[in-house]
Amino acid sequence: MDEQNKNLLMATGLSLLVIVIWFALFPPPEPPENTTQTGETTTESETVPAGDTALVPQSAGTTTGEETATAPEAEPDADEAPRVDIDTPTLQGSVSLRGGRIDDLLLKKYRETLEPDAPIVTLLSPIGSDHAYYALFGWAPGSGLSPDLVPGANTIWSAVPDATLTPETPLVLTWDNGAGLTFRREMQVDDRSMFTITQSVQNTGGTAATVAPYGILARHGEPGDLKNFFILHEGAISITDGELVETDYDDFEAFGAQQDVTLAESGWTGFTDHYWMTALIPGQAEGAQFSTFQDPARNIYQTNIKQRTATVEPGQELAVTTRLFAGAKEWDTIRSYQNEEGVEKFLDSIDWGWFFFLTKPIFAVLHWLNVLIGNMGWAIIALTFIIKLVLLPLAYKSYVSMAKMKELQPEMEKIKERAGDDRQKLQQEVMALYKKEKVNPASGCLPILLQIPIFFSLYKVIFVTLELRHAPWIGWIKDLSAPDPSSIYNLWGLLPWTGPEPGSLLALIFIGILPLLLGISMWLQQKLNPAPTDPTQKMIFAWMPWVFMFMLGSFASGLVVYWIANNVITFSQQYLIMRSQGYKPDVFGNILESFKKKPKPEDK
Repeated sequence: MDEQNKNLLMATGLSLLVIVIWFALFPPPEPPENTTQTGETTTESETVPAGDTALVPQSAGTTTGEETATAPEAEPDADEAPRVDIDTPTLQGSVSLRGGRIDDLLLKKYRETLEPDAPIVTLLSPIGSDHAYYALFGWAPGSGLSPDLVPGANTIWSAVPDATLTPETPLVLTWDNGAGLTFRREMQVDDRSMFTITQSVQNTGGTAATVAPYGILARHGEPGDLKNFFILHEGAISITDGELVETDYDDFEAFGAQQDVTLAESGWTGFTDHYWMTALIPGQAEGAQFSTFQDPARNIYQTNIKQRTATVEPGQELAVTTRLFAGAKEWDTIRSYQNEEGVEKFLDSIDWGWFFFLTKPIFAVLHWLNVLIGNMGWAIIALTFIIKLVLLPLAYKSYVSMAKMKELQPEMEKIKERAGDDRQKLQQEVMALYKKEKVNPASGCLPILLQIPIFFSLYKVIFVTLELRHAPWIGWIKDLSAPDPSSIYNLWGLLPWTGPEPGSLLALIFIGILPLLLGISMWLQQKLNPAPTDPTQKMIFAWMPWVFMFMLGSFASGLVVYWIANNVITFSQQYLIMRSQGYKPDVFGNILESFKKKPKPEDK
């Protein structure tokens, strides 16, 4: 067997095997329905009565708190509570004065679909809506202080009439318990997605008061657009003293059975979706307690921060700050909060996966190229050039070795004639020849094998990062995170009917232009060498490009663009290096040879 063809067959077969396994374990997700998050219909078991709220701490307990109980039910007119508008360059919504909840938030820069009139993405929704999702802040009372003397989930706060929370104008809420304690809550928001909540209590009474501030993120039921995709984490996420903790929705512990965590130095906790996130970041992390659990009776998922208990003496005032991130997981934004504002490991809120040591730098370079070029599709192609440039020394050695093996073919044939049926003698003489000529037959596999983790890492990057969502390239490619929408079914738009629905069986069969170009590029790359003489090898090589074409046809367009660019660059590199070593690939002749009819047995 031709050693060069053997190496290529082995490497290609291994690549195919890994992709088959990957495709079986992690099939591309079905496209989400064209609905907003708050427009989904819940099942009967998921529907939560409008009166239900999150579980809030009812006792300050010890230093970190020790008891949690059900909050009072909301009043019947909860939906009619006064509201204060939120308006920033990236966010719009409102704060409910009932409980001072941040429970109405839309992301201005993002729409549900590519349609220009598509609804804006909804992040937070009030109680009573489908999939309610909100942030709630308050105080847990200490011993000797009854719960009705601290502001609760249904307390109506006072605010300046006609106030609007903007980056320039903070919102101040006040509530007096009538027993010597005045509570104040100042909300600030920056021009991106970070709220700063400063809670304070002033003791004008005659006795000391013990309280513990808390923050809650709660969502009623699972998200309506939950992907349930194996390689993507959606659910609770936290950093506890440097350790990343991820909890899928089906892994939440029931309330009372959860393991609470007390911070020693730093951390944050929240919920992460595919592209969006909320996170609570305590101003005083030391001694703060994280609690993440589910209330199964009401199907509420929740993560809390309860900060250290403090005693407010008469005439004194206590103030505690908590930050709330609520927005899109934009790499630039998340990175600036991590590097410039000290939110530890905030970039880990993006699911970089097991190959984080590759996915993180790959995306950093891709993002830089996108900023430089201004188009994510061309940035992917430029990234492919850089990757191939980095791997060029290895590729050069590989192709030189392959060219030398071509030169050794006459000597190999002589060795086979001399050895006859003696396999051991054949192997010994072949290895001696390789050693003499300094040829490594396995080197031809290395460039292809190294492409496998890079390919998977780029697949992860394209799938999980927000910057690829709805990113256009050229012409019909409007979303590099989605499969090619064109189809052979309607001759790529020339015929007057629409193509099959994305994700359907017909869409896998009637592939688009990019997958077709992928198959052609792989086929041409094969033609740098003559077809193997072995019939089995020849058949496998003949089918390989078209199998890959259909398998990768339903993958994200950005990934297919990378693969095509990689094939084209690899073809050019291999052609030039083989020419430099004195071997002239007959690409055109090999193409013609592949179209020749096989001779019938009687004609031989």
